[in-house]
Parts: sequence; structure tokens; C-alpha cells
Amino acid sequence: MQSWRRKSLWLALSASWLLVLLGVFPLLRLAVPSRPRAGTPQGWPRWLDAELLQSFSQPAEFPEDGPQPPRAPGGGSCTWEACFDASKCRGGGLKVFVYPATGPVSETRRRILASIEGSRYHTFSAAEACLLLLLSPDTPAGQCTPVPLQWDGGRNHLVLGLHPALCPRPFQLGQAMVAQARPTVDTFRAGFDVALPLLPEAHPLRGGAPGQLRQHSPHPGMALLALAEERGGWHTAGTNSSACPWDGRCEQDHGPKQTHPGATLPNATFCLIPGRSSDALHFLQALQAGCIPVLLSPRWELPFSEVIDWTKAAIVADERLSLQVLTALQEMPLTRVLALRQQTQFLWDAYFSTVEKVIHTTLEIIQDRISGASAHPSLLWNSPPGALLALPTFSTSPSDFPFYHLQQGSRPLGKFSALIWVEAPGQLPMKLIQAMAGSQHCAQILVLWSSEKPPPPRLPETAVPLTVIDGPRKVSGRFFPYSAINTDAILSLDAHSSLSTSEVDFAFVVWQSFPERMVGFLTWNHFWDEARGSWGYTAERANEFSMVLTSAAFYHRYYHTLFTHSLPKALWTLADEAPTCVDVLMNFLVAAVTKLPPIKVPHATRHRETSPPLAPGGPGLRQEQQPATQDCINQMVAGFGHMPLVSSRLRLDPVLFKDPVSVLRKKYRSLEKP
Repeated sequence: MQSWRRKSLWLALSASWLLVLLGVFPLLRLAVPSRPRAGTPQGWPRWLDAELLQSFSQPAEFPEDGPQPPRAPGGGSCTWEACFDASKCRGGGLKVFVYPATGPVSETRRRILASIEGSRYHTFSAAEACLLLLLSPDTPAGQCTPVPLQWDGGRNHLVLGLHPALCPRPFQLGQAMVAQARPTVDTFRAGFDVALPLLPEAHPLRGGAPGQLRQHSPHPGMALLALAEERGGWHTAGTNSSACPWDGRCEQDHGPKQTHPGATLPNATFCLIPGRSSDALHFLQALQAGCIPVLLSPRWELPFSEVIDWTKAAIVADERLSLQVLTALQEMPLTRVLALRQQTQFLWDAYFSTVEKVIHTTLEIIQDRISGASAHPSLLWNSPPGALLALPTFSTSPSDFPFYHLQQGSRPLGKFSALIWVEAPGQLPMKLIQAMAGSQHCAQILVLWSSEKPPPPRLPETAVPLTVIDGPRKVSGRFFPYSAINTDAILSLDAHSSLSTSEVDFAFVVWQSFPERMVGFLTWNHFWDEARGSWGYTAERANEFSMVLTSAAFYHRYYHTLFTHSLPKALWTLADEAPTCVDVLMNFLVAAVTKLPPIKVPHATRHRETSPPLAPGGPGLRQEQQPATQDCINQMVAGFGHMPLVSSRLRLDPVLFKDPVSVLRKKYRSLEKP
């Protein structure tokens, strides 16, 4: 009897446990991802921010994406080594040939062509190129352009389209790389294809709108969340929201609706973007607004994911953990919020704000693949000013560039090279050479001889090496990367400069603290002329300046490489035709890279007698007195796409400069001599 009761009790308990398990397992499947099946691509969870959900789940509890072999559209397989012949790139350099258009050319296509032709990679010869670029046609879906004669199965080809409607017949692509906006994760071939951002139709060619972040720390009244709506707008929710489903409706504290696509950027700390492909445009809007993108199980590859570390600017979360994600966002430390928002602004400005930057970034990624070990390290891609402005032809070590000393807690060591430009009538400035040789920081004096008159056969003896370089007969030749320059710091001078040893010593010490900037003595300032509706610049002494003259200025030698390899040839020609413009051009270049003004240091009164005449376009000139170069600054603004110069009211002086103390206590005494 007792045995029968025990058996009955055991059967009842077993049945109860079975019912419980059958009821609970379906619920568990909603919260815990299933194990990946063989051959099934796993799109998520991909935890780009491991710190985000530490309080709720550990990443180790979830199956990570295993390394999947690259899958080509249509089931094919292609890798960089198998489908690209890098031996065609002579000397490891990328040369790109663009197939001519076969039909009407749209405005978008014109912008792409202009950006490629303006890059240092472009060539008009298909035989010289190692990459043949085929632009995706602006035709309705389902139509494809004819296969070019040099197609060769797509090998060493790139099919590029800023919009996702590529030719749908995958057999045409063959071994060609695809640079496509909003590629899906199941067709994207990592390490071979390039993921592009989805750009609006009116995206500018160059210049572009700046980032909208004006206050890095969230304002007390700022909305915590902005939800991307399917129809293209944004819906904001305040900090008191306790639950926000991902369908665009919040349970409480509804904020103002922003329903016009592109009319207003989101004004919130976090931008919640669903994983639908149609929401890819919201991602770019969030970057520009400085709103941290929170991507909910995206089904498309993030743009330029091969080189951009999106963990520093965005958050990818599982859409099934909505309440945990919301709580984590509310509790995120302000320091983390600040770092993420700053990175969104850097990425927007460096890679996404213009069509030109998107195209050049695509080509730079392919160049890095060709370069292999000589490619950009991750730090250069993910730190200002970005890989487009940190050329690997100069170096791949961050310590060799002027931008990363503060980040690494260092300062440039060594001495400087004095580069003296001599043109007609071709006489050595002996007094200037002796002053440079007397500086304790001078390593060498280089005389760039650009005069048709031959240099003197015998050079004077100096305390430092003195070398004459045969330079080109044009003013832009002053800024070529001459191999004889073996120091980081360059003191640019011309034969008419007049500096004392103390002035040079103090200016060099100042430059060592600001190696990314130009440090000079004589200044100009730019201004907007309302009457003419154009820019002008002046040499009148005032309380503001935005340029320093390169006839007496310190800067890093890397700017010679950037001047030679990144500027369009049209700007070189402009500087050569109007020599006054070369100072403006060099200041434009440095300001565009650093987004900072130059630094002014004190100089003796004698400099005022040798300063150049009033610059073109200044308010002190009458219209009939202005030379033909008056439009120089406006042509450069057009070439850069925006006005990069930044004004400053700062001048750095020695500590006891003009203080009423004994002159014996002052280190730089000659600075105060008349």
C-alpha cells in the first residue's frame, strides 16, 4: 500500500515538473538567444558596448558571433587575397580609373565624380590604374549597366553606389568589391566589401554642415531619448520616462514631436534607432546632432565598420531587453556620455559630413588593404583629425604626427630646422643666418635657393650645418617635403626676415607646447565684408588675428607632406600666381586640420618696418588700390568648401615680459629692446 502511494506521489511530482518545464521554456526562449545552428548566420547579439548591460547580463552568457566566412551576394565567396590582385598597384600605391558614364549624368553622380577626380588616387588611364571603379547607375531597380570591356569577371573592380539600389543580378558582380549604402549583414563580405552610410539626396560635395553639439554635458531640461519614427521624423521623451517600447510610443512624458524628415535634428542625449533598413538615414542624423545612437539589433552593417571603432560613439543593444537598456542609459555616467558625444562629432566631421569625405574614406580603406603592415593604425582612424588627414606616406606611428602628443602625455623633442627661402635678387641673408646659428635649439640651416642666379660657391662658416637646396622657381615650392629636413620643427623664413636669437628661442619653446599649431610673429586677420558679400583679410594691427605670416613662423614638418599630397592642384596654381596667397593657403590648411587658431609671440619694433604691405581686401584699401589678388581668400574658401580660419585674441609672452624688475632677472632680454 505504501509502495503504491510512493509511486503515485512520484508520478504526480514528475507530471507537475513536466508541465512547469513545458510552460517555462517558451518564455526563456524570449529572453535568451538560441544556440546558433550550423550554417545559419547570426546577426545578433553583437555587443559593441560591453559595459552597457553589466548589471543585467554578462556578455559571456550569450553566444557571440563566431567568425563567419565572407559570403558574396548570390552565394559566391570572395576574399581580399582571392579576388584582388594587389601586384597591379605599382609601389603599393592606389590608382583609380572611373568608367565614363553611358547615359545622362545626375547631380549625385557629378558629385561622386568630382570627389574622385579631386583625390590623389585618380588617374585618367585604365592601364595605369589598379582599381577600376564602376558607378552604380541612377536607373530604376531591375536595370543594370552593360559590363565594361575590361571587366575580367569583376577582378580589381569596385562597384560603388551611395544608394542601396544596386544592380540586383549578382552574377554580374563576380569578383568585384561592392561599396554600398546600408548593406545587409547577411550579404556583406567583411574585409572585402565596404559599408557606406545612407546619404540624403542633397548631401553637400564638400564643406558640409558642422556638428550641432554646442554643449557636451546634457542640459537639465534636455530630453533623454529621441525615438526614430518610421515616417522619418523624431519623437522625444523626457528624463522621467520609465518605459518606452520601440514602436515609437512612450507611456509617459511625451516630448515635442519632430515629424518633418531632415527639418530638425534630434535634440536629445540618446537616439533610439530600430534595426530596420529604412532607419539607416536616422543614424547619420544622430551623428550630426551629437545624439548618441542606440541601435536596436540592426540588420545592416555599420558604415566603415572595418576601420571605425563604433564602441566609442554608438551603442548596439538587443531590442528584446528594452527595459534594461533604458535603465542603463539613465544610469550611464556623465563622463561616458561626454566621451560618446564628442566622438560622434569627430566621426561626423572627419568621414560623413560631405560626399567627398565618404568617397575618400572608401578609397583610403582600400589603400590600407593594399599597404598591409604600412596601413593606418586604429588610433589614427579613431582620433582627431582622422585618417584622411594623417597620411601613411609620412608615417604610421602616432608619435611622428603633431596631433597626438597631448593624448600620449608627451611633447616633441629635439631641435628645429631653419628653412630660409631665397628668391630674386639671390643674396644670402648673412645677418639672419648668424642669428639662427646662435640659437641653442637650431639643428641646421637650410637655404632654399629659388633664384635664377646661381648660389655662391662658398658658404660662410656657422656653428650649425648650413646647406643650400636647389628649389623650384615658384612660391609653393617652399612647402615641399624636402628630405634634408630632419627635425619635427621647421622655422620658415625668407631672405627679408629679421629675427633675434632670443625671439627664436622663445617662439620654439612655445611651439613645443603646441606642436599642432603655427607659432608666428606677424599676423593677419580675416573678416566678412557685408557690402561686397565676400571675405577679405587685412594686416592692420588689431585685437584679433587668424593667420601668421610664413616668412617667420614655426610649424611641424608634417604640414609640408599634407600641403604637397592633399591640396588640390588648383590651389597650388592660385598660390603661385599670387605669392601673397601662399600665406593664406598654409594657414587655411593648418586651421582646417586642427580647427584651432595660430599662436602669436612678441617681436621687436623693427619688425614693423619689414612687415608686408596691407593684405588684399583689407578695409583700409580703396577699391582702385586693391591688387588683382583680392579674391584669393574667396577662391580658397570655395576650394575648401568652407571658411576654416579661427580668430584669436591670445598672445604668449615670457613671464617677466615688460615687468618692472631688473633686466638681469629676465631670460629673454632682447625682446624688449626697441
